Amino acid sequence: MPEAGCTITADGAYAARLALDEGSCFPERWTLDGPEPYAVPLPGNQPEEPGTEVQPMGDGRVLIHRLVDGRHAFSLLYPTGPGTGELPLGAVGCPDPATRLRLLPPAPGGACAYALAVGPRSTAVWLVAGGTFGPEQLAEIPGRCSGGVWLDRAGRMLALDREVGGRTKAVVVDLGCGGEVSPLLQIAPDSDDRLLLADPDSGLLLIRSDAPSPGQERLGWGVLGSMLPVRFPESLRIAECAVTPFAIQPGQVLTPEHCMVALRVDGAFGSWVGMWRPSERHVHHLPAPEGWLTGTGLWTADEVLRLPYATAEVPCGVAALVVPRAPEPSEFSAGAAGAGASEPEGPTLPGPRPGGSGPAGSRPRGSRSEASPPAAAGSGASRSGGAEPQDAEPEGGEPDSAGPVVSRPVPLREAPLGRLVTN
Repeated sequence: MPEAGCTITADGAYAARLALDEGSCFPERWTLDGPEPYAVPLPGNQPEEPGTEVQPMGDGRVLIHRLVDGRHAFSLLYPTGPGTGELPLGAVGCPDPATRLRLLPPAPGGACAYALAVGPRSTAVWLVAGGTFGPEQLAEIPGRCSGGVWLDRAGRMLALDREVGGRTKAVVVDLGCGGEVSPLLQIAPDSDDRLLLADPDSGLLLIRSDAPSPGQERLGWGVLGSMLPVRFPESLRIAECAVTPFAIQPGQVLTPEHCMVALRVDGAFGSWVGMWRPSERHVHHLPAPEGWLTGTGLWTADEVLRLPYATAEVPCGVAALVVPRAPEPSEFSAGAAGAGASEPEGPTLPGPRPGGSGPAGSRPRGSRSEASPPAAAGSGASRSGGAEPQDAEPEGGEPDSAGPVVSRPVPLREAPLGRLVTN
């Protein structure tokens, strides 16, 4: 049975998951934008297979992706009194049995849904809900693609991690321009550079790359349109733990360095929540609520992290985690000016970021966090940070930016993100 989890719409209004009852799986929709969260079960005529995918739409319906007789079938589910209504949307056939098809993360706006079909030599992007005549192939990209991050609020610019020639680089697919593909990340010629998260408001990007440490992937951050290098903070290297970002605070249009980032931290003692912002040198470690649908959550603009959870007592709950205030912009700007001047040059990221014209300041160097698992948390309670491990500044610390690249601008026709930079 797969790990419990859920998918949340881009605006945080709905979520969907495969719930489990007496060994059987069934779709369940959560409504999150009311006074209290509540769940609506959407069972079909028979239990769903564990590999079935579900995704909430902006109107409250739930998209379901099933594998039926070798074809990928899509339908919209909705409650109809005591039962479940189902609107078939069509199916996608994959002639090559090696092709794998999966849903992409919910698109902004919630009116459309997309899927990625990864074949041996190429990858197709499909519109599977929201079209006129059923599933429609929008783009075919040479190489094998993974990931999937939306870069704008219009649901047009899709970032994918493309593997070609044994190297993985993030690219941008313009779905409004016939699937035109442009480079996004090129940190070093022989590095694997993946995009994990992006915030359309501030342009903050979370990146995983082995450029600073060949053979070892590290977490880094950059700003879309900034001329500063990608940074790889020591504070995001937590000993003997896997760290995965899953949500970025929205609304910080001119101050990407002050966006809070939610991290899933997996260690020998289980999983917990990390909170970090680029302008700081440490990670706040907080216990996850009991029954957390691990790795899922959503920030509000006022720095409250909402985490969905389900227990026997509370089958549909949302816990709120609150973090300390960010430092004043003047504090960060003064420190960043000096730090940025001494940093080696690194790769730049595409064009002017949405909503702003200037680059974000660099962040000071930090050191490795030695994080112990936080104390267990009860479900549903609001918490603040409490005592957390602080990162010390290492003597002669290693640079936390990527190595130099030579870049040239590449125009992206009609793109809301401006131009792309690559080497």
